[in-house]
Amino acid sequence: MTEIDARGAATGTEDRSRPRAVLPALCATQITSWGIVFYAFPVLNPQITADTGWSAGATTAAFSLALLISAFAGIRVGRIIDHRGPRTVMTAGSVVGVLGILVIAAAPNLPVFFAGWVLAGFAMAATFYQPAFAAITRWWAPDHVRALTIVTLAGGLASTLFAPLTAALAEHLSWRATYAVLAVVLAAVTIPAHALALRAPWPPAPSPSVAHAGASAEEAARSRPFRVLAVALTLSAFAVSAVVVALVPLLLERGYSTSEAAWALGLGGAGQTLGRTLYATLARRTAVTARTTTLIALGGLTTAALAITPGPYALLIALSIIVGMVRGNLTLLQATAITDRWGTTHYGRLSGLLAAPTTTASALAPFAGAALAIRLGGYPQLFGALAAVSVIASVAALRAAPRSTVPGR
Repeated sequence: MTEIDARGAATGTEDRSRPRAVLPALCATQITSWGIVFYAFPVLNPQITADTGWSAGATTAAFSLALLISAFAGIRVGRIIDHRGPRTVMTAGSVVGVLGILVIAAAPNLPVFFAGWVLAGFAMAATFYQPAFAAITRWWAPDHVRALTIVTLAGGLASTLFAPLTAALAEHLSWRATYAVLAVVLAAVTIPAHALALRAPWPPAPSPSVAHAGASAEEAARSRPFRVLAVALTLSAFAVSAVVVALVPLLLERGYSTSEAAWALGLGGAGQTLGRTLYATLARRTAVTARTTTLIALGGLTTAALAITPGPYALLIALSIIVGMVRGNLTLLQATAITDRWGTTHYGRLSGLLAAPTTTASALAPFAGAALAIRLGGYPQLFGALAAVSVIASVAALRAAPRSTVPGR
């Protein structure tokens, strides 16, 4: 029988605490955090470089540094959440994120600009998908796929809402004022949401299931399937992240306006939301290795399509939406990669370990992509190279067979 505790959490003899406020709160904070801390940068970067004289390589390196810091800080964040829950770390991350954006907005020189992105990197580790996934997986297991899908459906709207919003603000304000306005929005939404909605008692870690019995976090992390899976997802993450950040420059190079490029990026976010509605069905009907290989290969195919399609604009919008659909499924693929293979007992720690190389690749991708575009002769050539990386990743995914068989996986 299900009861409601004093904190509004649904509890019962078979279900652990599932606080009602968590899902809507995390939906709101994922949209806002991703939209401001991540997606505002590719829209504002051309204006930043034009106003300051800083090179695109330098500003992109600062952004990449934030992602790199997020990769390594995320390991510690995962361990904290496993033991103590998400409230403190995600609330603190929201505060640090606001400070980071304000420092970026006020930066008089590149060292201060880099310092702001260092703060933003710690905020990413504490507020983006990984901590949210750890919280949901513990509170909602074993029905966590549905809850994960809901949060990522909302998160997929981050670029849809904030890329055009950022572009609209930048048409009337300087990039500094735009970031300042966005920092206020970030503070107003994420700090109270994390502080108030994540107060429910943190349930103890579940015992390993029969299928995953005997697999400690250390054993799983050292296993060949884990290492090969990390390689496949890392290569895929590099390609996907480079595509996201390079989409605006690609369209600018082809003669489209900043506003048109921003809408293409934003509608790709709508594609993420659409794609994620299909993931639960896909997970029920496909084996984990086939699902992993197919989605990564589709990432390469859609990236190749962008490389060879100069227009018209409507076709590029359609391709951006399809790319977003694949990207949305890849997010859920990584979110469920640990539970599909090793269960939920050590989710926070193993997820952090798996996310470290993938987030590192995502961190290097914007800087490396900009450098490669110059070396290769343009952004269409870059997209062709990124498509090849995804193909290599899909081949690697074939070797990442699950350690044990889970029904329906």
